[in-house]
Amino acid sequence: MGLRTRLFGNKQPDRDSGQDSENLFDEAFLKQLELLQVIARRLFRGRNRAERKTRKVGSGLEFADHREYSPGDDIRNLDWNVLMRLEQTLVRLFEEDEDLPIRVVVDVSDSMQTRSGDKLRQAQKIAAALAYVGLSNLDRVGLVCMSGKVHATLPAVRGKGRIFRIFEFLKSAPRGGPTDIRSACKRIAAEAGQPGLTIVLSDFYDMEGAFDGLNLLRFRKHEPVAIQVLDPVEADPTASGLRGDVKIVDCEGGDGLDVTLSAATLKAYTEAHKRFCAHLEASCRSRGIPYFRADTTTPFDDLVLRMFRLGGILR
Repeated sequence: MGLRTRLFGNKQPDRDSGQDSENLFDEAFLKQLELLQVIARRLFRGRNRAERKTRKVGSGLEFADHREYSPGDDIRNLDWNVLMRLEQTLVRLFEEDEDLPIRVVVDVSDSMQTRSGDKLRQAQKIAAALAYVGLSNLDRVGLVCMSGKVHATLPAVRGKGRIFRIFEFLKSAPRGGPTDIRSACKRIAAEAGQPGLTIVLSDFYDMEGAFDGLNLLRFRKHEPVAIQVLDPVEADPTASGLRGDVKIVDCEGGDGLDVTLSAATLKAYTEAHKRFCAHLEASCRSRGIPYFRADTTTPFDDLVLRMFRLGGILR
């Protein structure tokens, strides 16, 4: 695929030293998370911690609706006033606040590891930040690292102290393989015992699979959020200095193509990439799926705060 190439760097970072992995969640990162959590708490001050509403028979305090009585229902939940006046046996339904399960899904495919893995590291930092804020709000947070050959899951945990388990999971989870968002979302929907907020971090260089996967999550009552992680050099290589005859290699499929790069060719590629991103955003918006774009050159905490202010994440 033309968008997923090794034109601008190596397919994968060097993992022999492990230096990048060790420095990913260092003490400075933890301090940033603490500050981020304090600011997020101010943004959400006055809001209920669990705003997800569920309707259950005879529970909660806020009346929601009626439904027909079914054999086996507790007769204490009958609306006796309706029965006396209309001679209808209706059961009262009430709304109650319910804990919001949060799943953060990180694409670890080969296309996320171009140019020394900048996109993957940015996705890991954003995932850790969202998880930390969720844990601080006493939500249950689980993680999934996925690709066409990887599906590693960290079961949902609760409490700020569990953030170190999340750090270790993100650092040690396997990676590599093609982008396959459809299969990953299908498996997440099948494994999830309870629908919730499902945040997908990816470059989405699998557009049709992405639409099918996100729609499947919506069909299974999840609340999907799409965060597209982009490398500005991959999105706009016009200033990269690349010219002349080169071989473009698909970093996931291995197929190669000999091309002659000119200023006009690079400009056409940049415009095609812009249209790709615009189409992805428009398709998400039309389906009611919150969409955010994350540039690898922008500090992760600035991105996360912008997401909170715009809404759609950790309401």
